Amino acid sequence: MPILGPRTLLAATALATMLTLTACDPAAEAPPAASAPVSTPARSASSTSPAGSGKHTLTEAATAGGLTRATGGSAVSDVPVDPGEMRDGMNLVVADYNRAGQTSGRRILFVGVDSVPEDPNKRREHLWRGLIDYALQNGSTGTPTTAKPYQPGPFGGSLECLSLPESANATDVICGWSDTTTAAVALFPRTTPADAARLFAAMRADLEH
Repeated sequence: MPILGPRTLLAATALATMLTLTACDPAAEAPPAASAPVSTPARSASSTSPAGSGKHTLTEAATAGGLTRATGGSAVSDVPVDPGEMRDGMNLVVADYNRAGQTSGRRILFVGVDSVPEDPNKRREHLWRGLIDYALQNGSTGTPTTAKPYQPGPFGGSLECLSLPESANATDVICGWSDTTTAAVALFPRTTPADAARLFAAMRADLEH
């Protein structure tokens, strides 16, 4: 076995030490770590949810949110609110509903359209203005400036309500919803915006499919 000189022995020792450290370093062996997934912020109560991203249709349900649709001669027989331009494939639903046990008095009036070709929010605003004007007996410009958002229900989209303190019936409330293809409004006599919103969301579950 050859005898190594001092310099040769020192170089060999340094090389061996370096190889040992490299073999023990996990960073030298492990592949680059994958970047962590970016989380998306939660949607707000009034924003469009995945359930509201598809096409939905409206139906004149016999019961909606526990309310019963009025029938016969006392039921609404015309269209009290201009629904806007109706095109082929669109469906208009106009109905009034009785609360549980109601046999007289003003009913909840519902007006809605589906397969809306333009932005449904614009169609809802059109319906909203018409319903405000109807509720105030043509005594308002129909601009909904005090609407507040509420939980829209399982179909997502947005649902908003406002009270009508300037009307002869100071406790009347108007609510409206819109999603990707439908827009609808309803007039709730003698209630609060929060109660009307909860009832409107429940009605929507039966009126929209």
